[in-house]
Amino acid sequence: MPPQREWLEKDYYKVLGVPSTATDKEITSAYRKLAKKFHPDANPGAEDRFKEISAAHEVLGDPAKRKEYDEVRRLGASGLGGFGAPGGFGGGGATFRVEDLSDLLGGLGGMFGGGRRGRGTAGPRRGTDLEAELHLSFEDAVRGVTTTVHVAGEGRCPTCGGSGAAPGTSPVTCPRCHGRGSLDDNQGLFSLSRICPECGGRGTKVETPCPTCHGTGAATSTRQVKVRIPAGVEDGQRIRVKGRGAPGRGNAPAGDLFVTVHTGRHPLFGRRGRNLTLTVPITFPEAALGSTITVPTLDGPVTLRVPPGTPSGRTFRVRGRGVGGSHRHAVGDLLVTVEVVVPEKLDDDQRQLVEELARALPEDPRRNLGVSGG
Repeated sequence: MPPQREWLEKDYYKVLGVPSTATDKEITSAYRKLAKKFHPDANPGAEDRFKEISAAHEVLGDPAKRKEYDEVRRLGASGLGGFGAPGGFGGGGATFRVEDLSDLLGGLGGMFGGGRRGRGTAGPRRGTDLEAELHLSFEDAVRGVTTTVHVAGEGRCPTCGGSGAAPGTSPVTCPRCHGRGSLDDNQGLFSLSRICPECGGRGTKVETPCPTCHGTGAATSTRQVKVRIPAGVEDGQRIRVKGRGAPGRGNAPAGDLFVTVHTGRHPLFGRRGRNLTLTVPITFPEAALGSTITVPTLDGPVTLRVPPGTPSGRTFRVRGRGVGGSHRHAVGDLLVTVEVVVPEKLDDDQRQLVEELARALPEDPRRNLGVSGG
């Protein structure tokens, strides 16, 4: 008698004479008393009773097995008609699939061999995910682009298109399982399910295999896959292309393709999230007196007003001239940082003018530091 069937029919708590709420210590104590009383050496002819007691203790004395046993009997009693009830277990009227009970239990310990775990090993299988890398220019990463990547790995066989059957033929429904992919073995109380050995759980059978892939439907090659890169993709970001990975087996869906994007640098612009950055040099007169300067953007030059007294290192924001947005993100801005250029060399006239300016500006910028003079 299979263990799971015995668990459903045998009340081990009643065998040991303890309630279902008994502690581990109470179960062990009851077992020792009964084992001593019905041991074949002390009580000839009680072999069957001793075996029954030992089987009960083997399950209830192990916390993990006891938990599985309680769960099996709880589900059997509540969801499948009850023990000894009309139409339930003991009444002879209930027949159920072990794989269904295994699903309810979540595959407890894998004890139901006809369950989902066994079917998943040889039936239809989703294709594996593949990886690829893509190098983009700074502008393409900012604006978005549709391009192609080269993917090496399994793809659909070019000869049979992934069916596994030779050209001019098609897979046929498995004559043994009639397309179900599994067979039922009726054992009265249980209806055990197993993978169909003729089609391997696929439900179809290739009678004339493709000469290129030998019936697998897949071939190893390098192929080109079109990829749409959204505007604003960042360096190192992974883009998922659904269904463009390795093909599935047995009409299962293909895996996905994950493209890792690498972006190049720009000679002028930097990037900070959705904002572009730019450093622009200005002269001392422009900073001191104020001016209107022209600065570049990715969409053409714009004018920027520099107010009088602008210090070196100040950053201005040009709105809407950053990284393009999408339905989830707004367009970024251009952050322009100005730097006052100090000439490295001065001729005599320039030096004289700077000295006159120094004399005209008596304010000492270091007075707040508690020092002065030069």
